[in-house]
Amino acid sequence: MRIIKKLIASFCLVLVCQTPILAAQFKVLLFTKTVGWHHESIHDAVTAMRGLSKKHDFDLQWHEDATRFNDQFLSQFDAIVFINTTGNIFTEEQQSAFQRFIQSGKGFVGVHSASDTEYDWEWYGKLVGHYFQIHPLNQTAMLQKIDNAFPGMQSFRERHLWTDEFYNFQPANIGSLNYILTIDESTYAPKADWGGGNKSEGMGEFHPMAWYHEYDGGRSFYTALGHLPAIYYDQAFLDHLYGGIYWAATGKGIEK
Repeated sequence: MRIIKKLIASFCLVLVCQTPILAAQFKVLLFTKTVGWHHESIHDAVTAMRGLSKKHDFDLQWHEDATRFNDQFLSQFDAIVFINTTGNIFTEEQQSAFQRFIQSGKGFVGVHSASDTEYDWEWYGKLVGHYFQIHPLNQTAMLQKIDNAFPGMQSFRERHLWTDEFYNFQPANIGSLNYILTIDESTYAPKADWGGGNKSEGMGEFHPMAWYHEYDGGRSFYTALGHLPAIYYDQAFLDHLYGGIYWAATGKGIEK
């Protein structure tokens, strides 16, 4: 009987050794810390990200604790996703760890108010591309796809009706941005005046809404979409978001 048990145990061990270990294709840190405005849609965004991680087989961790931004913890990830972060969320030490993460060849994804984050940090300003300036009331408008080669853009029509909080941006912080999505200002009212001199007539004929670029050894993707909770259940947006994550984490997906 003992001999039979040993044979069975040996056979099982051989099966385990010969069975390939299934690993997710990459690992993502989702970060949603806020110091300023806290978006209601963050909860929906987390749910959406969990769904994307299951659908596309990548590992996901969600945190709002900035002390996680240290070299040892960040080294396990391929990309970091900021969804609706606001304000100055890092100490100088945490900033340095994030900077080294990007410099090691990793990726960043910023969604909506990720551009309303860390205004006093020049390096981050260049990473995210543009800082937020102001926005009018939520409206419906026509988005314009200008680059179909970037992953995830295929789900948008050439002109795509969209309802959201549409940001007006400050001038670009860096000249290497590749724009993939704009908005037609003639289809909504882009003017905003918050008093105290903070006002905008809009951005004119070219009003960017999403872009990507390579920066300081790594990759950065940003989309201004993502204010309203319902957006995180829209398939075109989910494809857009995953396309950015996929490229940021792997450097792959852009059609030649």
